[in-house]
Amino acid sequence: MYAVVGCNNCSMLWLLTDPECADSATCPRCERTHQTSKLKRLFESKDRSAAREARSALLAKKQGDSAAFADVAHVSELEAQAEDAGIDDREYLEASGIDTDSVAAAGETTRETASSHDEIVREAVREAGGEDRPTESEIIDYAADRGVPAGKTSKLLEKLCRVGDASESRGRYRLL
Repeated sequence: MYAVVGCNNCSMLWLLTDPECADSATCPRCERTHQTSKLKRLFESKDRSAAREARSALLAKKQGDSAAFADVAHVSELEAQAEDAGIDDREYLEASGIDTDSVAAAGETTRETASSHDEIVREAVREAGGEDRPTESEIIDYAADRGVPAGKTSKLLEKLCRVGDASESRGRYRLL
């Protein structure tokens, strides 16, 4: 359930989600806290877009622009129009004299390189260091021998640990 409510301190109108469940609500403009039960509900709906549209209509009425608002399409229609407006990337690049096929090929090469670097670092964690789990310097050396820059290896190793694909303990790494 969504409700359009107004602040009695600054006259701000905002959308309140689940007004029946919340004990209080804070005005996004003046940050005054209101008891939800005492807020005047100017519009209620189960549909969020309907509540957004009602808030927009109330704001237009408040500014004396109801007639102009009535001429404007629904918010969802405006979003679709905005998506269709302008030119796409390919048209823009071609109009600028740039070979779009070369741009696409360069992007593909970059994705392939990034993927292979990731795989090399994973392989380094598995293989470097012999029977022991490898240290960061052993992983960097292993990856450098296969064309991955040291800085890139460190960042990829940090990312593997951050996302939970690898772990580090006492300076030694392993894949999970």
